[in-house]
Amino acid sequence: MAAVLGLIIGVVVGLFVRPDIPVFLQPYLPIMVIAALDALLGAARAYFERSFSDRVFVISFFANVITATLLVLLGNQLGVGSQLTTAVIVVLGIRIFSNVSAIRRYIFQG
Repeated sequence: MAAVLGLIIGVVVGLFVRPDIPVFLQPYLPIMVIAALDALLGAARAYFERSFSDRVFVISFFANVITATLLVLLGNQLGVGSQLTTAVIVVLGIRIFSNVSAIRRYIFQG
């Protein structure tokens, strides 16, 4: 749970401090946020399933963010950046909605 609390504290601090994002990272920031949200909701689902591991969460968090960013970077280098960005968002969006529906089932089933 320490990793989740650290993430929440980091988001709150980031909202108040308003850090400057380097220009070369700005096109990739939305993809990074979507990938991080996917990892966070996956961790919440694992918590409700009683299979949460902080090590798995940290590894999946960074792996999701880095992989999604590299896929979009590769798409930009190949000239198909918008198509690959859309594909990454669709896949992560499906995973996010799947995790949210699983969390909802665990909450309302008791």
